[in-house]
Formats: sequence, C-alpha cells, structure tokens
Amino acid sequence: MKNSEIIELSQEELTARLKEEKAALNKLKFAHAVSAIENPNAIKAARKTIARISTEISKRRIAAKSETAAEA
Repeated sequence: MKNSEIIELSQEELTARLKEEKAALNKLKFAHAVSAIENPNAIKAARKTIARISTEISKRRIAAKSETAAEA
C-alpha cells in the first residue's frame, strides 16, 4: 500500500486496516515458521505497511492535539 493511498483513508479506515495488516503479518510469520514461504520479502513489505499506517495515525493525532491547543 502506497503512502498516497494511506493518506486518503479516514481515521476509522486506518485503524481497521492496521488491524488487518497486523493479522496478515502474524499469518505470514506463522506460515514461514512452519514451512518456508515462497516470498519471504512479503514479511518485510507487511512490516513496512504497518509502519506507514502507524505513522499516519500518529501524525493525525499530533495534528488534532495541536489544533485543540491552538483553539484554547
């Protein structure tokens, strides 16, 4: 998932997508532990996607806090 796609998602969609990606990563790790998966780089890509989504969620939380502080 590209950053441009992540930025377009709403906060609710981001949290749902984060849960889905974490579940997919756990499945990949388990499958790789049982027997080697065809493309181990998929694990790396999943971790990066999770990091991108988490970063966007953090950015939005910080932006919301700064807007609240500016209003006060």
